[in-house]
Amino acid sequence: MIKRNSGFKNLTAGYLFPEVARRRREYQEKNKDAKIISLSIGNTTEPLPEFIAKAMADYSMALSTAEGYSGYGDEQGNSVLRAKIAEVWYKGMATADEVFISDGAKCDIARIQTLFGSKVKVAVQDPSYPVYVDGSVIIGAAGKNTGKGYKGVTYMPCVPENNFFPDLSKIKKNSLIYFCSPNNPTGACATKDDLKKLVDFANSNGCIIIYDAAYREFIRDENLPKTIFEIEGSRTCAIEINSFSKPAGFTGVRLGWSIVPNELKFADGTSVNKDWNRVMTTLFNGASNVAQAGGLACLEPEGIKAMKDVIDYYLVNAKKIEETLKGENFKKIGVEIYSTGNSPYVWAKFPGKKSWDVFDTILDKCHIVTTPGSGFGPSGESFIRFSSFGHQNDVNEACERLSKLEF
Repeated sequence: MIKRNSGFKNLTAGYLFPEVARRRREYQEKNKDAKIISLSIGNTTEPLPEFIAKAMADYSMALSTAEGYSGYGDEQGNSVLRAKIAEVWYKGMATADEVFISDGAKCDIARIQTLFGSKVKVAVQDPSYPVYVDGSVIIGAAGKNTGKGYKGVTYMPCVPENNFFPDLSKIKKNSLIYFCSPNNPTGACATKDDLKKLVDFANSNGCIIIYDAAYREFIRDENLPKTIFEIEGSRTCAIEINSFSKPAGFTGVRLGWSIVPNELKFADGTSVNKDWNRVMTTLFNGASNVAQAGGLACLEPEGIKAMKDVIDYYLVNAKKIEETLKGENFKKIGVEIYSTGNSPYVWAKFPGKKSWDVFDTILDKCHIVTTPGSGFGPSGESFIRFSSFGHQNDVNEACERLSKLEF
């Protein structure tokens, strides 16, 4: 018989978000009358902006005509959309041939690991989005779990004590560095000085940065960078991943992209862009034509305004959650709140308590689902992530319940 990929054997518990869903489902089965509100997973809740939805509807209807029908498109994406992303989102910091359209950021992050194989060293922010580590485990790059993390992964603590920016000296030479800003789950945003340090380190140590910018449109502070390509030297050491999921509500529509600069090379001088093109044309068959029509609408002036309005809606929710968690009942047990105003997440530390225990308490007493910080890495223990993705009426009701929570 064919042997199992040992990477799956090395995976520890189930993926974080299905585990959260399982616990919610089991609780609901035992408490059928409980009205559960989710402040957990980062799934958008508001309707698509009409201008953007209409563009997809019109394209879909045109498929029923001889003139409007389209079959396979270019695997790298619609050439007009690639050019539009380079122009509108990157303002000339990337060219159309460096833009690769996909079915979402998570899918790109998983696929991109095929570029580097099982021998690559991996460094991740700790805590961080689980797919960085789990994907590395599956391809064999992370090794076995030691009980304090995976042997082949360098965990870079991003905690209040270092202002959520890691000690880069811990990273081994020639490592793949996963970095997310605004960060999921902490909500922390890297400054230009922070990213300059990261870029300089990567260039000096033969590293490649996988920069996850999926939450960039939440940044309201004009002094904060929205893309790593604002940083001098980044084109020789960084790949950026992004998505329409959060700004346009495309979590179910599925549309994202990656930017792979032409200057980025492997150790032997081979073009990373060229190999990524091969991955996208071999292991992928192109994003939905209908979704790409929506992506084009997103980048029109009316679409950009509509996306900003949706993001502002979620930022209002985040502010409401932050204010609630600063209430007297949370102060009594020393809860520490971290919220930047540039992220959909509020990161809260419950000193001396286990993340899953706090999760269970809030679910049982408030009927609210959150996300335990320990699921994002060792440094996430004692933290809870609160998500602002929700209808404002639900978020307001959740905050009312939380304001009365007693520990």
